[in-house]
Amino acid sequence: MSRGLAIVSVVLVTAGLVVVADVAVTLAWKEPVSSIYGALKQAGLDDDVAALEDSFPEAAGPSTAELRRDAARLARRLASEVGQGEGIGRLRIPAIGAEYALVEGTDSGSLQQGPGHYSATGLPGSGETVGIAGHRTTYLAPFRKIDQLEGGDEVVLEMPYATLTYSVDDARVVEPSQVGIVRDRRHERLVLTACHPLYSDAERYAVFADLQAVTEPER
Repeated sequence: MSRGLAIVSVVLVTAGLVVVADVAVTLAWKEPVSSIYGALKQAGLDDDVAALEDSFPEAAGPSTAELRRDAARLARRLASEVGQGEGIGRLRIPAIGAEYALVEGTDSGSLQQGPGHYSATGLPGSGETVGIAGHRTTYLAPFRKIDQLEGGDEVVLEMPYATLTYSVDDARVVEPSQVGIVRDRRHERLVLTACHPLYSDAERYAVFADLQAVTEPER
């Protein structure tokens, strides 16, 4: 074999190993290249959220009912001020080890930064349905383990104006066309959605959670 062919062979074998490694990592965890990009974008969202926490009013009230009313008022205010692709809060799901800055919007660019809030739904504390979507294999894969959530698991949304805690009570697989799952039900509930099954967007996995508590922001 000539020296040139030997070099080409080494390059092709190396490239093949890199591809195999990338596939293996994606199958075992999440797609590495887009996750690096997502991590950089998360840093920017963290900055957005930190700025909001420093400047946005906090819900207050001598009673739980008044605190909730104030949180609803501030949720509506933030909804009128925030733009697509901007950081709006933080999401924590202890049962699956998820902790991410939350972005406004579910378009492609927004979801590359982290879990995104459906702009057509209310913000946490509004008293309406709150919809949040996230990837399962790319761009940090924040909802990779969404199908492992069980009844009673907590989902915490730390907004600039209040901390809201939800409890999972249902989960099901739906068709992508079933947008009615995020329709307002005249009471507050949280709906988390992600593509299903893994490595496919044929269906959606939806988790439903009820609001349990509204407290002052955790700083």
